[in-house]
Amino acid sequence: MSKTEHLDEHHAQAHHNHNSKITVASLLVTLGIIYGDIGTSPLYVMKAIVGEKNPIDAMVVLGGISCVFWTLTLQTTLKYVMLTLKADNNGEGGIFSLFTLVRKQGAWLVYPAMIGGAALLADGIITPPISVASAVEGLRVLKPNIPTIPIVIVIISIIFLFQRFGTAVVGQAFGPIMLIWFLMLGLLGLNQIFTNVEILKALNPYYAFRLLTDKPEGFWLLGAVFLCTTGAEALYSDLGHCGRGNIRISWVFVKITLILNYMGQGAWLIAHKGKELGTQNPFYTIMPEWFLVIGIFIATLAAIIASQALITGSFTLISEAIRLNFWPKVNLNYPSNQKGQLYVPSVNWLLWAGCIGIVLYFQESSNMEAAYGLAITLAMLMTTILLGYYLHMKGTPIWVVIPFVGLYFTIELSFLVANLTKFFHGGFVTLIIGAVIMFIMIIWYKASKIRAKLTDYDKLSDYLEPLKSLSNDNSVPRYATNLVYLTSADDADEIETKTIYSIFQKQPKRADIYWFVHVKNTDEPYTMEYQVDILAKEDVIKVRFNLGFRVEQRMDLFFRTVVNELVKQGEVDITNRYNSLKALSIAGDFRFVVLKRFLSNENELSWTDRLIMDGYFVLKNLATSEEDWFGLDPSSVVVEKVPMLIRPSEEIKLKRVY
Repeated sequence: MSKTEHLDEHHAQAHHNHNSKITVASLLVTLGIIYGDIGTSPLYVMKAIVGEKNPIDAMVVLGGISCVFWTLTLQTTLKYVMLTLKADNNGEGGIFSLFTLVRKQGAWLVYPAMIGGAALLADGIITPPISVASAVEGLRVLKPNIPTIPIVIVIISIIFLFQRFGTAVVGQAFGPIMLIWFLMLGLLGLNQIFTNVEILKALNPYYAFRLLTDKPEGFWLLGAVFLCTTGAEALYSDLGHCGRGNIRISWVFVKITLILNYMGQGAWLIAHKGKELGTQNPFYTIMPEWFLVIGIFIATLAAIIASQALITGSFTLISEAIRLNFWPKVNLNYPSNQKGQLYVPSVNWLLWAGCIGIVLYFQESSNMEAAYGLAITLAMLMTTILLGYYLHMKGTPIWVVIPFVGLYFTIELSFLVANLTKFFHGGFVTLIIGAVIMFIMIIWYKASKIRAKLTDYDKLSDYLEPLKSLSNDNSVPRYATNLVYLTSADDADEIETKTIYSIFQKQPKRADIYWFVHVKNTDEPYTMEYQVDILAKEDVIKVRFNLGFRVEQRMDLFFRTVVNELVKQGEVDITNRYNSLKALSIAGDFRFVVLKRFLSNENELSWTDRLIMDGYFVLKNLATSEEDWFGLDPSSVVVEKVPMLIRPSEEIKLKRVY
């Protein structure tokens, strides 16, 4: 008997419709969630292009702004806002969502997805420090010797401390604050442009071309130019929170204000050509003196919002990596009822430690600029590869796909080469962090493949009669009224050999009803469905859940919901079968058995498999237990250890002597 039910039938549709609506309120929310990273880039981009110790050169300023404008146009607007946002997975975006859409196109595509995810997480560690430090260093305009490092550390620590409470309340203020921020950017820039209208020439790509070809150091300045678009990948990752329409409309406003501010900074710089910038930041020098304190305060709030967006994005990335078997199962908390609210304690404190380490190591935002952006170029290159496959899969002619991939590969490869100069200035820090994250992903993914390949399954139908016999055998003490096993077997008639061993041999486990529960994570984000297969009436039942990769794993609640539904429809009777209790109609107890695997000593592994499996079990010991991950009540869970024989050692020949 098979039946499919929706646990929450309008869940995904309501989410999709909610995000599709374009209203003033939704556009305001989009400003608060999406543009933190890319919106705070004027704090440091022009300072990085001009440099502290070089005399200000008008050609570098015009060419730099021209490069910024065309980078925002080609990279952010065309690639991400117009094209990549189309590659949504039921409204969800991000490199892992894109991977789930194309993974059937080739097994090797898992590696671009992993590299992209690892690079985003790694380079993300530098985003809160650079944004907050750039904002706080504005105080030096008022008080040159003020120690900014302690202030930056306190602000970053408070941001991470508040994650556990969620951002439902604070988040409502993000939109209006970012609206004020972008209006401030535009007005400050416009004010300076009026003093030197000549800066509008920078919109001509000729000046970008001149900078790249005429100036010996021109090409290498692309590493600084690239900082203007580092938030584009995050913009795609947050698609699920705001919807494509809201992002596209709000981006027009955001881009205009960003360009106005860059040009305003450029106008001020050209007016001071020949001088050295030194410790000044053109972002603050274009502010009227009376406005400085207000400007620094608003900039600090915008930097906090940028940091919040990065942290939220990292939590989402890790939760998706877990569903794809790229990351160990770690605790995922849902601190509020707000859609998409997620808190990952382990990742939160690792990010905090990384951010504090970055602040202490680099000290100044100018040093962070020299290291920032290297890993993000890798993430963008990986997105280009996956997007090329997606476009081809959707029927885009190959003669369109190849030039598209070729164009963006050329642009992003140029940025990568230019960013390689950052390696010795601290870029190696984010690459090392990214390599560690990538190593963890590969170990976990490979080990999961090895485990899946070498898990033995039996036909459940072959054991229906023995299970019924055991259930009715009064000579065996009753182990539980309802005995529940979590199983990785997707097929209704399959069960792991280890589960059969646990029931019949480990310790015969007599129960009135044997339940086998399988959880499958779907490529859609908010699927909540289940199927029930009653294999032996009142004796053996299999429940298969199909849950979206964004759905919280509350298996205790989900399973009891299904049982109550079956009882209500008269398909199963869970009343206690003890004669003395049957008359009272008391429901029987439920006991969950979780089989915990360990690596048997009876294995002869290749050194690579041994490394992978040893790494896997080290990570598994650090990860959340299965019972905690599935949200099971600890008082009703029994954990049994079973050996994992990956490759049994050769048969031992022993000779008996008398």
